Amino acid sequence: MTCRGQAPQIHASCWLAPNATVIGQVTLGPESSCWFQSVIRGDVAPIHIGKRVNIQDGAIIHGTFEQSETIIEDDASIGHQAVVHGAHIKRGALIGMGAVVMDGAVIGEQAVVAAGAVVLAETVVPDHTLWAGVPAKQRGAVKAELSQHLAATSARYVEYSKWFNPEQS
Repeated sequence: MTCRGQAPQIHASCWLAPNATVIGQVTLGPESSCWFQSVIRGDVAPIHIGKRVNIQDGAIIHGTFEQSETIIEDDASIGHQAVVHGAHIKRGALIGMGAVVMDGAVIGEQAVVAAGAVVLAETVVPDHTLWAGVPAKQRGAVKAELSQHLAATSARYVEYSKWFNPEQS
């Protein structure tokens, strides 16, 4: 949907659930997916989403007018009902179900923000670390087993999206 003269730029290989909402200045990279009732609202600030990113059910991606753009790099996963607001999510990171990541926060490569955590504005989460709590604090390193799971998550969501769009299989 167009807003303020800006229309989303959605790669042909993306999958959007029928009730996903993508508005305004949004770029969605190849093989990314926006799941049921997700909202990506680029009405007040730009949103850039890389390759093979999955925005899961009920997640909200937004920013603050003239203050924060949102960047979600390749292979990141945004969990069910998570909120990413004006933050930078780096390659392969996971934002857990119901987590909130606020303006100016930077989530490092293959870092994990646990379910229900709240990452405050301007927080920098180092690569390969696990953050949990309200407010979120570092709880340790992402262990090898979880790191392998993260690496496979984006590929799984690409496959799941093909269940709904067989022409791209």
